[in-house]
Order: sequence, then C-alpha cells, then structure tokens
Amino acid sequence: MLTKPSFAMVNPLQRIRYSPWFTQLVVIRRCNLSCTYCNEFDQKSDPVPLEALKARARKLKELGAYSINLTGGEPTMHPDLPELIRYCRHDLKFLNTSMITNGFYLKKELIETLNDSGLQAMQISIDGVKPNDVTVKVLDSLRKRLGYLKDFAKFEVVVSGVIGSCPAHETYEVIQFAKEMGFKPRVLIIHDQDGQVKLDAEQLSVFEKIKKLIPKSFPEFTDYRYEMIQKGSAPFKCRAGSRYLYVDENGVVSWCSQTRDAFRKDLMDYTFADLKREFHTYKSCQDKCTLGCVRAASSVDNWRSQDQPALSQAQWTGEA
Repeated sequence: MLTKPSFAMVNPLQRIRYSPWFTQLVVIRRCNLSCTYCNEFDQKSDPVPLEALKARARKLKELGAYSINLTGGEPTMHPDLPELIRYCRHDLKFLNTSMITNGFYLKKELIETLNDSGLQAMQISIDGVKPNDVTVKVLDSLRKRLGYLKDFAKFEVVVSGVIGSCPAHETYEVIQFAKEMGFKPRVLIIHDQDGQVKLDAEQLSVFEKIKKLIPKSFPEFTDYRYEMIQKGSAPFKCRAGSRYLYVDENGVVSWCSQTRDAFRKDLMDYTFADLKREFHTYKSCQDKCTLGCVRAASSVDNWRSQDQPALSQAQWTGEA
C-alpha cells in the first residue's frame, strides 16, 4: 500500500535545470478504435494495474515533474482512471493533471466523475468531419459526446484538428466547431511512424486559413509548424528524456511514442543523471519532428547547449 508521499528530496536547482515540464504515462495500450495512421494501440492488452501506475506517477514526481498527462491506447477503458487522476492531483499534487481521449466513451456520468477526481484538462483530437478508410474519429461520430463536454465538464477541453488524416477543408470545420462550442482549439500535423511530417500544398493552404481562426494569444502556432510545412524541417533542440518523459505501459521511458526503440530505460531506475544526459543528447529525428508536446516542453531551453551529432552517436555506440 502506498503511503502519502513527500517530495522534499527533490533538489530545487536540479529540478529547474533538468526536471520534466511535461510527462506522458500510458495507462492502457488497448483502444476501441483502429485508426490506420496510429501506432500507439493494440486491441488486446489489459489495463496496467493501478498500484503500478501510482508507483510510476510517484517516481515521476520524485524526478521533479511538474505535470502529468494520462494517455493510451484509450485511457477511458481503464476502470481505475478516476482514482489515478485523484491520486495525481490531490496526493502527488502535480501542477497539472490531464488526459487524452478519443471521446467515444464520454457520457454525463463519466464526465462528472472526472470532475470530482480533479481532472484539469482533456485533449481530444478530431481527424475530420466524415468517417473514411483512415479514421472514424471525426465530428459526425463525436458531436453528441462533445455536447456532453460542453454541458458538464468543469475542466479545460482542448479540441485538436488534425491536418493530414481527412480532406483538408474538414480540419478547418473542426477548428471552427471547437471555437463555437467554447473549447480551446488547436491544430496538429499528422506524422508518419517516425514522427516526421507529410503534407501537401492544399493542406498548407488550409493551415493558413486555420491560423486566422485561432487567437494569437494561443501558443499553438509557433514558427516551427509553418517552417515544417514549407520546408519539411524545423530545427530545434529536443530535450526528450528530460524536459519531456514518455512512459509506456511497461514502465519504460523512451524519447517519445514514435521512438520507442531508439532509447529505453526503466522508469524506476531513472535518475537525475539520466535527465541531465538526455537533456544534452542530440536526437537525429528532431529537425523533422511534428510532436508538439515534445517541442513545447523543449522550447524554454532552446538557448542552452546540446551535444553535437557526432558526440551523441559516439555515446550510443560506446565510442565516447
């Protein structure tokens, strides 16, 4: 049985320099959908046991993490999700406890349970308007669920339109709908299995229209998206493994969901030395990365140093 934690052991200077701003914890790999562009699900895995998830969340807090995002698969398929949210918010006291969902299981009763548990934010990405061979995670399937959120949610709701999974004009309609419902609109760029961008001229045109819909105060349109679409790359210093931690259903830290074979270490063995090393490690995929959560968590430290590609390669081949 876990006791109420204390985190006085976190070194304030280490935390400021290397601790995660944003963490993602997979609570279940199984999903009720099978979107063809997605490689982050299966249709058979059991939910991760609650006590294991609590231990992992506690470890993230011990590493100085500021926020936690519960993800999957589809998190609402986990029977203990509300209890885990309550533990993260009230016992561990993360500054922000959030989740990602496809929205298909949202009903009044679940939303009110999430309110009571202390959920602070929910993100739903909507791929378009009409179902197609790629996805059914579209407005026509979710309008009723989104209505429940509008009526009952006390937490922030972020609705993300996805450029690249449906006809481009449908993404514009998703963003317009999100604004009309009072949700926070956001745009995502679909990526391939390596997290890299793949868009065309029509999608660029829609992107330009969407920019006019989202208020400039929203930090969703940093220069990288425009540069990525125009040039195919947008260099930045990736701090994954440090400022951003992705923890899979087995409790293993990777740089992100799309690089699960590039770097792996068990979360329970993770140390501040690991945070510091990965903070400085160059990632060869970073210039073409479209993962906004990684870029956002890394952006504060873009002025700080990073290893050169040759040095990072030497570290992983044992030559350094």
